[in-house]
Amino acid sequence: MLADLVAATDPALSEVARNLAGRIFIDIASRVGPTRRGVGRIASRKSHDFSGDLDMDASVDAIVGHRATGVLEVEQLRHRVWTKNTHAISLVIDRSGSMGGEPLATAALTAAAVAHRKPNDYSVLVFGGQVGVAKHQTEVVDVDRVVTSVLSLRGYGTTNLADALRESAIQLMQSTAQRRITVLLSDCRSTSEMSAEAVARDLDELVIIAHTEDCEEARAFAGRVGARCATVTGPADVPDALLAVLG
Repeated sequence: MLADLVAATDPALSEVARNLAGRIFIDIASRVGPTRRGVGRIASRKSHDFSGDLDMDASVDAIVGHRATGVLEVEQLRHRVWTKNTHAISLVIDRSGSMGGEPLATAALTAAAVAHRKPNDYSVLVFGGQVGVAKHQTEVVDVDRVVTSVLSLRGYGTTNLADALRESAIQLMQSTAQRRITVLLSDCRSTSEMSAEAVARDLDELVIIAHTEDCEEARAFAGRVGARCATVTGPADVPDALLAVLG
């Protein structure tokens, strides 16, 4: 009901509903467990900014290919970097369908849950035909501002899933966390010309959350790209779904 009232034509009522919904969602999101802590470690990962030392063993295919063809596949090189025993999250919200009522509340509660779990190292992306950044990975933003921003979304446009996942990878590159996880809130019906599957397979970790009544394509997409998939019947299921897929 509050999510529906956010779209009220009365500006004062809409503002009250947005603020109240934001506080409620943040309170519910506290059910999501905190990030596990511990010592850091050296990890081998793709590093587009060439930070860390080159991991010769993990990069052997790219090096052999360069010697054979003279072409170096830079994106296949891996580097050894020091990582914290934490994880970073990039939340990717599909706004191409209806964004009123339950879908809007689910998106806002997911944003609140991610923000609660990772108060600093997370990003929030919103996509339809174009991809927007509601919060950058390293940006420090109040949780209520992030949630109310999501509550202001309206659904429209095509589903450019490939570009959304590509932007998620760009955001997560800014993190030094041990795990870098993309959480995709979508039915995965991509309408973009470029296949999203190749982009999805290149992500460190991909988790998909879809509505129980419309999850067939999301489950199929997850199976094809090796992602984990959870379903929710409504906003209240979001915290438990995140716990299940993130661990």
